[in-house]
Formats: sequence, C-alpha cells, structure tokens
Amino acid sequence: MTKEKWGQLRQRLLKTVGQNNYTNWIEPIEFRAADDGIATFDVPTNFLGNYVNQNYADLILHELKAEDPTVRRLRFAVPTPVGATAGSSAHAPRQPKPAAAPSPVKPATNGNLSTAPLDARFTFDTFVVGKPNELAHAAARRVAEGGPVTFNPLFLYGGVGLGKTHLMHAIAHELRLRRPEMNVLYLSAEQFMYRFVQALRDRKMMDFKEIFRSVDVLMVDDVQFIAGKDSTQEEFFHTFNALVDQNKQIIISADRAPGEIKDLEDRVKSRLQCGLVVDLHPTDYELRLGILQSKVELQRINYPGLEVEAGVLEFLAHRISTNVRVLEGALTRLFAFASLVGREINMELTQDCLSDVLRASERKITVEEIQRKVSDHYNIRLSDMIGPKRLRSYARPRQVAMYLCKKMTSRSLPEIGRRFGGRDHTTVMHGVKRIEELKIQDGQIAEDLELLRRALEE
Repeated sequence: MTKEKWGQLRQRLLKTVGQNNYTNWIEPIEFRAADDGIATFDVPTNFLGNYVNQNYADLILHELKAEDPTVRRLRFAVPTPVGATAGSSAHAPRQPKPAAAPSPVKPATNGNLSTAPLDARFTFDTFVVGKPNELAHAAARRVAEGGPVTFNPLFLYGGVGLGKTHLMHAIAHELRLRRPEMNVLYLSAEQFMYRFVQALRDRKMMDFKEIFRSVDVLMVDDVQFIAGKDSTQEEFFHTFNALVDQNKQIIISADRAPGEIKDLEDRVKSRLQCGLVVDLHPTDYELRLGILQSKVELQRINYPGLEVEAGVLEFLAHRISTNVRVLEGALTRLFAFASLVGREINMELTQDCLSDVLRASERKITVEEIQRKVSDHYNIRLSDMIGPKRLRSYARPRQVAMYLCKKMTSRSLPEIGRRFGGRDHTTVMHGVKRIEELKIQDGQIAEDLELLRRALEE
C-alpha cells in the first residue's frame, strides 16, 4: 500500500460516503504506513480519529483489503510534534473539571464588546448523545477543538428544546479551556442587531466593524431573528464575508434550515448554506430516557433522600416526547413536589403532579391512530382487529393495540374497551397483562412494541 494508492482509494470513498462526509472526515486523514497487517493513518486530532474509527473503519478496511489483502486492522494516530518525547502526546486526555461555573469566554480585546453569559450547565459532559443529535454533537466537538476545520460555517438547526443552545455554549466553554488565547464571541442574533443599531445611533460604525472583524470565532444564536431586518442582514453579510476571508470560524444556530427562513436575503441564505448544515432531529425514546437518567443524578444532589420507583422514567420518556425542556421541567417539578409532600416518586405521584403536562403531551396520540398503526403493522384490516373474531392472528394485534392505548393515552379501561367493539374493561385488563408478560418472554413482541411506539411518537 502506497500513498499514491491511498489517493486513488480516497476517490472511491468519496463516491461512497458523499462530498460532505468525505470533506469533513476522510480528507483530513493521511496514510502513513502498513506494517504487520496494521495500516496506520495520521489524523489532526484524536477526536477525528475516534469518529472515523467508529463510523468509517469497516468501509476503509474493505477498500484497503482490495489493494492489500494482508491488512487486518486500522490505527489512527496524531503525529508526535517535533521535539516531543516519545512518551508524550500532543492531545493528552484532559481530566474533567469540577462542575463549577466556568468564567465567561474571553471577550473581544479590540473594543468594548463582551460575549453573552454562558450557562455553566451546558457543557459537552452534560450533553446526552443519541442517534437524533449524533452528527450535530460530532461536528460541534470538531469545531470546539479549535484547530483547522474544513467546514465554515457550522449551521445547527432544529426545533425548540432539542439542544442547539446547549451545543453552542458547550463549544464556547471547550474553546475557552483548549484555546484560551482565542478571541471567541458568542451572542444572540438579537444582541447583534441591538449592538448594530447602537453603533448607528452613536455614529461608531467603524468601531463596530473593527470589533466584530477582530474575533477568531463568531457564534450567533437564533439567526432567524434578523430575517426581515434589511440593514442588520447587510452588516451581518459583510461581517460574515470578512471573517471567512480571514479563515475565522463561524457557528450559527436557528430554528429552521437556512433555505426555510422566511424574509432572509438570498445572498445570506447562500452564505449560510456553504458550510456544514446539521439538523438536530426530534428526540427518540432512548435519548429521552438517557437525558432523564442523567438529570436524576443531578437532582439527587439537591434531594439526596428521594427515591424514584422503577418504571417512572420510562413512563415519562414515552409520554413527553416533543420537547426536552418540558421533559426536564417535569422532572424538576416532580422532585420538588415529592420533597414537599414527603413521598416517594412513584407512578401515582407522577400522574397526580404532572397531570397537565401529560394531558398536553398526549393530545397527538389517539386510540384511533394506535389502532390504524397496529393494523398496518400486522397487515390486517382494522375492522377485523376491532371486530369479534378470536383468531390468534387478530387477537394478538388487538391486545398489542390495547396495551399501547393504556400506556400512551389517558383513556380509561372501559373507554378503551368501547373503542374495541364494545368489549368489557376486564378484557382490556387481560390483554394488557398478557402483552406485559409476552414483552419479557417474546423478543418479537418487544421489538414490535418498540417499532410501533416510535412510529406513533414521530
């Protein structure tokens, strides 16, 4: 295997992974040597090496074996800097810091322009990663290393409470720790506009331009706020161009993709789309459960004696699916309420304390929707599932639908029974109990339930 062969192989990888993934993850790695069945690659950072190893190693190894069948595995390493001792590393693991409030990111030194306050809770350590936010997290970590990045700007977008601001703050915190000499400016689009208007009013536009163009990293949150504000967009566009021309990093967040922001000038949209645009998808069940588990550990610092009954977190992760902030707020309220009344956090207390939140979150899931999804999943007619037939091919899906109605709606057992062809509430109870048993014994039933739950929560 030679470097020339690696160059040819990279072109094949480009066709497989696409231009964006290739530019961000494959292009920065360089083939060093192949020895004793191990192909070694130089990578700019440990993080990039770890990401490539986790996501592209099998693909690279497959392509390498086509050129050199002796290659058995890959190794990714950061080259040792000139003058470093053999045992040292340019990227030694950093020990986690105590959870004290980090001081603000270093303000711009050229003028009186400080960064917006950063939330001490919003760090990479407290960000729970799952499939919906995996790419956004990886891109944010890459930028937070402070080295050269192949995408500029990084544009993060998604709905309310999905983690955009958390990642923005985490990047700023990490840059301050890794590269304290860098001039990092974090502010909201509203603050950008306010300072622009203030500079116009005070006739200090040259100072404003000089200050904003002196930063090493510009981070602007909620950029959709400047849509429709022509003068602010004009200045933002020129600031953006000036920083990109100087190879300074820009990180932007918004609630929608650049092309979907109404009243945003086409040239601004085009500029925002020229880097890496990453969508933070709505959370799935596993991610919500992981977030709840991490928040429970934090709540136990304030409420050390409180216990959470088994099943409560799973229940909340299923029922509150639209917004992570609502989920966290519900848990905070639950702990405070349980502490005040001196009770354990069990299902009864959870449903009493969070009745309004649960009602609001379950409006989108109806008995009828569950029945349709289940009948489609098992490829049977809805009328057969609801009707009187007792064949197992109809009875089991019927019990699955009853179980999901019990778990995902607030309907009573008699009401669920009425929706299933006027059946008695004891029939519903039996169906729910049977599915709970089968969920443990039968892997297929458990998989069906999870697939259906995800489909209903989308």
